[in-house]
Amino acid sequence: MSSSMLNSISVSVSDDEEVTGRMRVRVRHKRKKPGTRGRPDFCRRIVRKAIRWWTVLLFLPAIALLIVESSKVARKPQGEPKSEPVPVKESNGNLNRLDPTTRVVRGVREPCLKMLSPEKLQKLEFPASAEPNVPLKSIVYKSDLGEHLAAGNATLLPQYAGGTRFNLFTGNQTLHERGKSFKVNETAMVHCGFYSENGGFKISDDDKNYMRTCRAVVSTCAFGGGDDLYQPIGMTEASLEKVCYVAFWDEITLSAQEAEGNIIGDDHMIGKWRIVVVRDLPFADQRLNGKIPKMLSHRLFPEARYSIWVDSKSQFRRDPLGVLEALLWRTNSILAISEHGARSSLYDEGKAIVKKHKATPEEVEVQLNQYRRDGIPDEKRFNGKKALAEASVIVREHTPMTNLFMCLWFNEVVRFTSRDQLSFPYVLRRLKMPGLNMFPVCTRKDLVNSMGHKRKVTPLVRTN
Repeated sequence: MSSSMLNSISVSVSDDEEVTGRMRVRVRHKRKKPGTRGRPDFCRRIVRKAIRWWTVLLFLPAIALLIVESSKVARKPQGEPKSEPVPVKESNGNLNRLDPTTRVVRGVREPCLKMLSPEKLQKLEFPASAEPNVPLKSIVYKSDLGEHLAAGNATLLPQYAGGTRFNLFTGNQTLHERGKSFKVNETAMVHCGFYSENGGFKISDDDKNYMRTCRAVVSTCAFGGGDDLYQPIGMTEASLEKVCYVAFWDEITLSAQEAEGNIIGDDHMIGKWRIVVVRDLPFADQRLNGKIPKMLSHRLFPEARYSIWVDSKSQFRRDPLGVLEALLWRTNSILAISEHGARSSLYDEGKAIVKKHKATPEEVEVQLNQYRRDGIPDEKRFNGKKALAEASVIVREHTPMTNLFMCLWFNEVVRFTSRDQLSFPYVLRRLKMPGLNMFPVCTRKDLVNSMGHKRKVTPLVRTN
């Protein structure tokens, strides 16, 4: 074959064959990606290790959680506000604290006591009376005439027969008089302490004259030397000008405080407190003596329109005019007192008092049996609020109705136990007290710094 023929022959190669050839080359030279080789062996080793150490792995999360929670407790600030702080029995750490107590309401944290601004507090004036529309217009304080006889009725304990706690200070209220005193008419005639010049609770003329000048008063008392005197804080200049601060001491407390260097000045003052030394206390029970300034402030301060009572174990830390505005004027009330923090039923409270040895089972039984006979139900709510109160802070306007309420309440603690939380719901129901503001425990915690009782009270050596 000639060379010209060879040159004229054409060989056709399709595109598909070219692609196929190239694909074969690619497949032939394709390599595995790095790292894929040996992965199953690695996973199997991990599983074997996990099976071997499963107990350790189980406890690791628990140990980590314990460490985290411990660190939170260690970092928690000690002074953080709480809605209902636990009462401190004895701690100077509470002294002079002004930070507000708060609580969460519908997911929002707010102050327990909503006070006006300092600028508005400076301009506050006493408003018109909030006395509700009741028939009572005036009170006559009853004095027993003739010989003072021992009460002879079945509701008194045997040890009171012939030596009842009714005395020349209280007068001798009979059960019949007790029942009539709860019937509100235009004029009420009641026993209400200070029955006789020989009854005790003697106050100097200088102190009496000073007390007559008070239109509003913050008061406390320490009988038996049990507590120190805590200076009030948080008040405005307006309150210092318009409000009296009066602390009642007996001679035991006077001696105890002088021994600690707390000397009454020539102006009868220690700090912001006017010290009134009471002599010849009428009861052997110092707790019962303390009920006189607590419940009968309308008798001690005859010209005062308002009073705020603070237990001696607490430091009052709010502006008194602001407290009156928040708890009385703003709510159109004449009496404000805290709900009880632990219980709601007076009958449950009676059991708790006996269990804590704060009164004998016999005297509590006498009181509660009388209340049952008088038809007081074992109900835990009254007008939508707790039926039981905690009376370490009492805010009130001195109206005929609140004065009557306090007289009747005082007579109950004289007749029965001095644990006033038992008799408060009784008087409240019997009198059908209007204009009452039962504020939450959280608010009471905001009013005071709780310090606790400092030492054991020294009892009086008396026979009555």
